[in-house]
Amino acid sequence: MAADPSAPCADAPPHRLRPHTRRQPWILTYHSVTDVRDDPYGITVTPERLGEQLSWLRSRGLRGVGVSELMRAHAAGRRGLVGLTFDDGYADFLHQALPVLHVHGCTATVFVLPGRPGGVNEWDPLGPRKPLLTHEEIRRIAAEGMEVGSHGLLHQDLTTLTDEELRHETRHSREVIGELTGTVPEGFCYPYGALDRRVSAAVGSAGYGYGCALVPGPLLSRFALPRTHISQADRGVRLWAKDLRHGLRHGAVPGAGARTVTPVWAGGSR
Repeated sequence: MAADPSAPCADAPPHRLRPHTRRQPWILTYHSVTDVRDDPYGITVTPERLGEQLSWLRSRGLRGVGVSELMRAHAAGRRGLVGLTFDDGYADFLHQALPVLHVHGCTATVFVLPGRPGGVNEWDPLGPRKPLLTHEEIRRIAAEGMEVGSHGLLHQDLTTLTDEELRHETRHSREVIGELTGTVPEGFCYPYGALDRRVSAAVGSAGYGYGCALVPGPLLSRFALPRTHISQADRGVRLWAKDLRHGLRHGAVPGAGARTVTPVWAGGSR
């Protein structure tokens, strides 16, 4: 996933920019937090830039939290929160992102791949091989107060799988994460942001409370939540523009029959 070229590149004092009054939660998409010098997909931010972005959110009265907490808060009419998500389950989350989140009083949802414990991002043909979280590290991030969600077992395009393979990727990954952390995950994130009606229905049938997609289009629902990709280039006015664009693109959508979480809006992935 490349950095979004459509947002303005200039930086500006955020106090001059009036915050957009959103009608639904704003959910940000991160991936890897480490050195950005070899980053062909534009999915990496440095710990320093992550800290700047969280500070910017805080300066606007927003605190980053996991998606389940965000949606419960909105269902209760509470504002002032923004969703933070980290896709692919990179090991650098534990050592680079987590300390920054703690400094800023934030939590996040980490979408992991329990079928590749301690593996690498084999699905990316370009760029460096990045280590993935081990099962023990997944337990650690859950113990640190992070929400752990599923990104499937192996990072596959779910739209290309048979019904049996799809059930395995959704149901079994949920079972494994539940065994690791002691809590079955509420959230699922579609690898590559790829989904269709069959895939989103499978996520609901597997017992999840919500699903994250990049640009859900007509599938917009609690099982196809839009999110905003965040890159190293995003500061000041770029973040403000992405916030504004999110509010303009996505109006409130009625939810139906949620279980543990009660999402009533529609927040993607690689």
